[in-house]
Amino acid sequence: MSGLTLDSGALIAFERGERSVVAIVARALEHRMKLAVPAGVVGQVWRDGRKQARLARLLASNVVEIEALDDGRARAAGQLCGATGTSDVIDASVALCAQARGQGVLTSDPDDLARLGPSLRLVVV
Repeated sequence: MSGLTLDSGALIAFERGERSVVAIVARALEHRMKLAVPAGVVGQVWRDGRKQARLARLLASNVVEIEALDDGRARAAGQLCGATGTSDVIDASVALCAQARGQGVLTSDPDDLARLGPSLRLVVV
């Protein structure tokens, strides 16, 4: 696995300091794995940067790449939702990001992601 794509549940858990998530992120960084976060996920969790210092540091670090939700990715996510009978475009963008990068997904919502990408490697928090 070349790295991890983080969904909103993973980022919320990281911000709250949940030990299991902090440990997984720390191990990934120790092994020089890249972390990816789709931009829509940032939008789902970002509320007040003054109160989200831990999350702000992670997102600003040089090991995290924020993947833009541009027109092409948005259409691909919508198409994936249509093909799988789901409706969460942000979850679809997480699945597509991880698949494109050959990464696992750090998630608190394995059921929806498994529907979107049955071959995804899911790390459940």
